[in-house]
Amino acid sequence: MAVVEDDAACRTALAQALHAAPDMQLQWLAASRAEALAALRADGARAVLDVLLLDLGLPDGSGLDVLKVARERWPQAAAMVSTVFGDESHVLGAIEAGAMGYLLKDLSSHALIEEIRSLHAGGSPINPMVARKLLLRQVPPPVARPQPLATGTEVAPSSREAELLRMVARGHTLDEVARSMGVSRHTVRTFVRRVYAKLQVTTQAEAVSAALRQGWIDAC
Repeated sequence: MAVVEDDAACRTALAQALHAAPDMQLQWLAASRAEALAALRADGARAVLDVLLLDLGLPDGSGLDVLKVARERWPQAAAMVSTVFGDESHVLGAIEAGAMGYLLKDLSSHALIEEIRSLHAGGSPINPMVARKLLLRQVPPPVARPQPLATGTEVAPSSREAELLRMVARGHTLDEVARSMGVSRHTVRTFVRRVYAKLQVTTQAEAVSAALRQGWIDAC
């Protein structure tokens, strides 16, 4: 695997953790966009690159440039971002460029090693808050805003609807919710629309906020 990280302390700690892991081999380290691109394009590469861990905010440019070249040079490699940027623009840009995982820099070196193992095994590690942002983009709001309840009386959620709200609040995707509840994605979308109607909202962000205010779910 290879690592692109401009922070010297993070780079050293990760290199030490990788060297100590018996099932991993660090091919090269890069501290900048230029170093990473040179390593990727070098003739006579030492071995096929299978995992690339990279930061996005590099001193001489964006890590996305490195990611794009890596996808061209080693299309079979699994790439994962580790960065301080958790906003929608950076997340979507990385995923569109081919990242298979997206983590924020709040993990210990040991935890990061475990996430790298998960990535190599076919998983897609993703920070829970980042996952929530992506989830909120997946379900479109109903065509029209539900009409207010005639009596003003709150209608409590069913047990399944409450379970859905709890999982959504924790950042689970619709597919994960469906698997956990043992229902189809279509059924989950039906639950979502019922919750929208009961809470008189049109987005999942509003639904989670309203459910917390009304005591339907506990704060995560």
